[in-house]
Amino acid sequence: MFVAEVKEHLVNGIIPFWKKLRDNTYGGYYGYMNYDLELDQTAIKGCILNSRIMWFFSNAYLTLKDESLLEEATHAFEFMKAHCIDYKYGGVYWMLDYKGNPVEDMKHTYNQAFAIYALSSYYVASGNSEALDLAMGLFHKIESTCKDEYGYLEAFDRTWEPIDNHKLSDNKHMEGEGKVAEKTMNTILHVLEAYTELYRVGKDVEVGRCLEKLLEMTELKVYNKEKRQLEVFFDTQLRSIADMHSYGHDIEAAWLLDRAALVLGNQDIIDRTKAYTVPIAYKVKEVAFEKGALNNERFNNDIDKTRIWWVQAESVVGFINAYEKTQDVAFLEVAKEIWQYIKTYFIDSRAHSEWYWQVDENGRPNKSYPIVEPWKCPYHNGRMCLEVIRRDINV
Repeated sequence: MFVAEVKEHLVNGIIPFWKKLRDNTYGGYYGYMNYDLELDQTAIKGCILNSRIMWFFSNAYLTLKDESLLEEATHAFEFMKAHCIDYKYGGVYWMLDYKGNPVEDMKHTYNQAFAIYALSSYYVASGNSEALDLAMGLFHKIESTCKDEYGYLEAFDRTWEPIDNHKLSDNKHMEGEGKVAEKTMNTILHVLEAYTELYRVGKDVEVGRCLEKLLEMTELKVYNKEKRQLEVFFDTQLRSIADMHSYGHDIEAAWLLDRAALVLGNQDIIDRTKAYTVPIAYKVKEVAFEKGALNNERFNNDIDKTRIWWVQAESVVGFINAYEKTQDVAFLEVAKEIWQYIKTYFIDSRAHSEWYWQVDENGRPNKSYPIVEPWKCPYHNGRMCLEVIRRDINV
C-alpha cells in the first residue's frame, strides 16, 4: 500500500504541479509561487532549481517511461545550455532573471555539482552525449579550480577568484557568532552525490578516483565518530567551527554515502561506509524523531523543532535504506510514521499546489514561506517517491 500511495502521489501530485510551471516564452521554469499560490512569471530563476527540475524529470521518465517527462527534462536541458552555462569563463551561474540573463554571476561548487547531477541523469534518459560532455567539463572545472589540499573551496566570482562563502553558511546561529564557513558538509555531500551519478553513467576512471577520495574525506574528516554525526561547518583546513547537528543532512547523507560506495563497487569501501552510516541513522532516529516527524537541527543546546519539507522526504529514504542494511524494523516504522505525517501536514490539499515548505511542531504551515522559489524544488520529495518505487519495500 505504501509504494502504491507514493507512486500515486508522484504521478497525480508532484509531476502535474511542476509541469504547469514550464515557461514556454523565455524557457526553463517559473521561479516563484507564493503561499497563496500566486505565480510570479517575472521572478528570478535559480540555476540550481533548473538543474534539480532537469534531474527530476529525467529520473521520473526513466522510472515511469512517460515520454512527456523526457520532453520536460529536455526543456530544462535546453535552458541550461542557452542561459545557465558561462561559455567565457566556464561553470554555471548562480541566478538569472526571468528572461535568462545573469543577475548573480558568481560560481559555487555546490551549483556546479547539481548541474553535473542533472546532466548525468539526462544523458541516461535521452542518450544525448552532449549532456555527458558538459557534465565532464564541469567535473574537470571543479577538480582544476575548486580543489585544494584539504578538500574543495566553494565560493568564487565569475572569473573563479575565491570569495566569501555566505551562500552555503547562511545560518542564523553562524551569523550571530559572526562566522562564515569556507567549507561545508553540504557541498561535500552534493559533490559526492554528483560524482556518484557521473561515475555510474560514464565509468570514467578519474571520476571514480575522486569519488573514492570524497568518501575517504567524509569518513576521516567530516564524520565525528564520538558523536555519531557529520560535522556541518568548517574552516579552509576542514576543521569544524560549529557545534551543530543537521538532522536532515545526516539522514540524507547516510543513504547517499551508501549509494556512492555501491556504485564504486569495492566491497571494502562498502563495508567501511556502512560502518558509519548505520550509526548516523540510529543517532538521527534517537535524537531527532519526535511527534511523527524529524526536527530540523541542533546548534549548541538549541534544538530547532521546525519541520522542513526536504528533511521529511530524505528521512523516508534514509530510514528505508537503514532498514535494508540492518533489517531493523524500527527503521521501517519510523519511515511509515513520517510518510503519514507528510500526508497529513505537508501535502497541500489546495488545488494546483504541492508541499508546504515548513510546518511548526504542531503541524501548522508557515505562511510566510512560498510553495516555489530557488530552493523549493521537486528534487527531494520527487526523489523520495522514485526511491520508494525503486526499492519496492512496503512499510
